[in-house]
Amino acid sequence: MAKSSSLNVRVVEGRALPAKDVSGSSDPYCIVKVDDEVVARTATIWRSLSPFWGEEYTVHLPLDFHHLAFYVLDEDTVGHDDIIGKISLSREAIAADPRGIDSWINLSRVDPDAEVQGEIRLSVQMMDDVRGRCLRCHVLQARDLAPRDISGTSDPFARVFWGSQSLETSTIKKTRFPHWDEVLELRELPGAPSPLRVELWDWDMVGKNDFLGMVEFPPQVLQQNPPNGWFRLLPFPRAEEDAGRNLGALRLKVRLNEDRVLPSPYYQPLTELLMESVLRPAEEDAASPLVVLEEVTLGDCRQDLATKLVKLFLGQGLAGPFLDYLTRREVARTTDPNTLFRSNSLASKSMEQFMKLVGMPYLHEVLKPVVNRVFEEKKYMELDPGKMELGRTRRISFKGMPSEEHVRETSLGLLTGYLGPIMDAIVGSVGRCPPAMRLAFKQLHQRVEERFPQAEHEDLKYLAISGFLFLRFFAPAILTPKLFDLRDQHADPQTSRSLLLLAKAVQSIGNLGQQLGQGKELWMAPLYPFLLQSISRVRDFLDRLVNVEAVGEAGGSARALVPPSVTVREGYLLKRKEEPASLATRFAFKKRYFWLSGETLSYSKTPEWQMRSSIPVSHIRAVERVDEGAFQLPHVMQVVTQDDAGALHTTYLQCKNVNELNQWLSALRKASAPNPDKLAACHPGAFRGARWTCCLQAERSAAGCSRTHSAVTLGDWSDPLDPDAETQMVYRQLLLGRDQLRMKFLEGSNMATTLKADTGKGLRDCPDALAQQRTAATRLLEVLEDLDRAHEEFQQRERDHAASSPLRP
Repeated sequence: MAKSSSLNVRVVEGRALPAKDVSGSSDPYCIVKVDDEVVARTATIWRSLSPFWGEEYTVHLPLDFHHLAFYVLDEDTVGHDDIIGKISLSREAIAADPRGIDSWINLSRVDPDAEVQGEIRLSVQMMDDVRGRCLRCHVLQARDLAPRDISGTSDPFARVFWGSQSLETSTIKKTRFPHWDEVLELRELPGAPSPLRVELWDWDMVGKNDFLGMVEFPPQVLQQNPPNGWFRLLPFPRAEEDAGRNLGALRLKVRLNEDRVLPSPYYQPLTELLMESVLRPAEEDAASPLVVLEEVTLGDCRQDLATKLVKLFLGQGLAGPFLDYLTRREVARTTDPNTLFRSNSLASKSMEQFMKLVGMPYLHEVLKPVVNRVFEEKKYMELDPGKMELGRTRRISFKGMPSEEHVRETSLGLLTGYLGPIMDAIVGSVGRCPPAMRLAFKQLHQRVEERFPQAEHEDLKYLAISGFLFLRFFAPAILTPKLFDLRDQHADPQTSRSLLLLAKAVQSIGNLGQQLGQGKELWMAPLYPFLLQSISRVRDFLDRLVNVEAVGEAGGSARALVPPSVTVREGYLLKRKEEPASLATRFAFKKRYFWLSGETLSYSKTPEWQMRSSIPVSHIRAVERVDEGAFQLPHVMQVVTQDDAGALHTTYLQCKNVNELNQWLSALRKASAPNPDKLAACHPGAFRGARWTCCLQAERSAAGCSRTHSAVTLGDWSDPLDPDAETQMVYRQLLLGRDQLRMKFLEGSNMATTLKADTGKGLRDCPDALAQQRTAATRLLEVLEDLDRAHEEFQQRERDHAASSPLRP
């Protein structure tokens, strides 16, 4: 039985941060770490002591992660950034409440003695001889120690304490991965049994040594099960101190999703029930799993559930029937056409997540060129008189302060200069829109037209589609490009305002001009001629979009949302030459343009260059970070591949910043996830000067000194399909509605009322309906009970296995 683990993290905002700059303010940003691995960095909020970030991340994790940490820093253009404070959350604290953490948390001072990381490998023996009892502590090695020296390394040595005795190992210079292989013997002295404590320190020639971490084993463990293996280093125990009153606070939302996933055959009955649901008449359905899910799932869980359901039905080749089923139910119960799909129902959320999962490459192709222009050109645009800053446009005119009318005319020209290419790209993208999306929109168009055939509702079939495509897809992507992976960083305030104006215009076009001239934003009036001109083009675009023949979906064994040949990530990286002979490190890295698909990692000098080199994704055995000290360069990663002869080769790539590094690491790890023979360890350094820079081993073929992190990835639209994990989440949600389902259909008192409410027909109208609904409810409850028993059996096996295993410290 497998286990899945992921963290949903939202860094919302900060308050009462201390001023770190001479101006009396700060430029704060957050770094998010999981077990000392940086997984995300927020945007910098300039000149603010109460910053708002609103950034959200999903991080897929190994099951043995220990803690999540948030560091707040003040960005400085000169020198090192200043550390403001940190928040550390243990795995136990996050998992204590299934709903997660959603609160303000005070920042604490960063204590160097508490900033420990890494592991130590020990083998301990208790021996008796004629002189009495002896403890032999074999200190073999350590890995991933904290860098304490300015060079990015440490000079570690170990100190072993047993009772009143202590011994030290030798000091290994300039490494975070020391190999000692030394045996220290200590004799037992009279008195009560003593614990064994092993401390690691960084030796300094000047000043006091720096603490690197410790492990401690009580006497009972030494007697019954002497330590032998890798052990996580811990800080010195100390009383908790709350310095938050001086350092400010962060508002965080953190939820841990952790579950046991059974083998596939156990989920087959529930999967069959779900698939059968979408093939029956939706309007008369009252007891299928989808109906129960629709009733019991609320709030944030509804979006998560919609994502899982869409992926599950995509994998089975039934995404179209699934969306059509939800659409039919939504349309059937809508009486006011103005409210159609306006709520966050399961139907609305499922269509929204479907577009993100299937249409993200299409979205990038349509919007990325113009969005990149907006970011690069940084033009000042403003139509709202209340927000105009006339001084911002002084560079446009040297005849004094420009007038409000001049700013409006200039901004109008700039806005239409961006909106024109956006609309051209959208209305010309029919052939590039994924067939699955076009078919879903065709079904939506048909269902709305059948439900509201009156002439006064002629526009409703267009509004239903544009409400999703424009209002929930194109406009949000323009407003926040980073959330749709169109940009690596959030926009600065000026660019963000420009994007907001563009998003408002696209939203008005998607509304087919229904709300033009209404509300408080009459200052948008200068754009009305352009918007009205675009509306007729949008109607024609939507007509062509739904003019598509139905084609069968590929399903059954699907594991990817996009074909292997489709590019999932691309951009410029710096690639290190294979074996630079005499070049300095900085000249050994050359700029190349990279493309990543499910099949290859290819690159060339420029995007237009015809000749490309490529690395088969199937050859990748590890994708890991590289220590800064290896090349004296930041944001470097390594791709370790294995050729047909079994030899390993390493390609070093440098990214622009930590976010780009995380995104490439995540994309490469996902693409290579199915590969066999993945490496469990590798070298985070480079082989230079006849030795590894990380562990100082002289053999190029020496075993890796650091664990790999293939399980750590960022969740996004390109996540591979996982039918078992998706069905497991559906099962958990159905458990919430089990009692409601039993009362509704199996206890008899409300059967006729229930049928009347769900189908609009009474008992006399449908003599067989009650029996059919009762049968469906009974079958669903039996499937849930079978899964309950399966989980209990597997948990009992785990408990039995744990009881039979030897005690661990």
